[in-house]
Amino acid sequence: MSVSAKEVKILRDRTGAGMLDCKKALEETGGDVEAAVDVLRSRGAAKAAKRSGRAANEGTVGHYLHHGGRIGVIVEVNCETDFVANTDEFQELARDLAMHIAASNPLAVSEEDLPEEVVARERAVYVEQVNQEGKPEQVREKIVEGKLRKFLEETTLLKQPFVKDPDRTIEELVTETSAKTGENIRVARFARFEVGGEG
Repeated sequence: MSVSAKEVKILRDRTGAGMLDCKKALEETGGDVEAAVDVLRSRGAAKAAKRSGRAANEGTVGHYLHHGGRIGVIVEVNCETDFVANTDEFQELARDLAMHIAASNPLAVSEEDLPEEVVARERAVYVEQVNQEGKPEQVREKIVEGKLRKFLEETTLLKQPFVKDPDRTIEELVTETSAKTGENIRVARFARFEVGGEG
């Protein structure tokens, strides 16, 4: 199937992938742009996974002020080179992350960053809930694990649905930017301040 330059450009503008990659993805999907986006995203994720072992010592601090200065966020996002740190894609990612953190108030970047006592406390609450509900013994642990998984998805930044596009998680957003820039990108840390709040 022949693919037009216009179709390639549309796909390239949407994904940031190379011309040849866009052309191949469109050929594979019979010119279906949406399917081609998915093909490129899955390949980008695979490439990003390979990059994840590389050092990310450059980057930027993104920031966001919300509600007339009542909520403020700073977030450190790292990449491999100062060249990528200064690109529009990377700067936009840092801004989007800060805005998302202001709106969604995650507790930590990832599950590994959550204090063990927080996870233990949640687990204890779920165990008590399941016991009170009188669920059969053999399914109690599965129910507790399901509730705990949902808690982690809701409270860790990388697992949260992106507020501007809930079909993607923050982890997918970071992976896509990594695919576009060709570098390992990671969210190092963040701080969220709210007037009259604790965090």
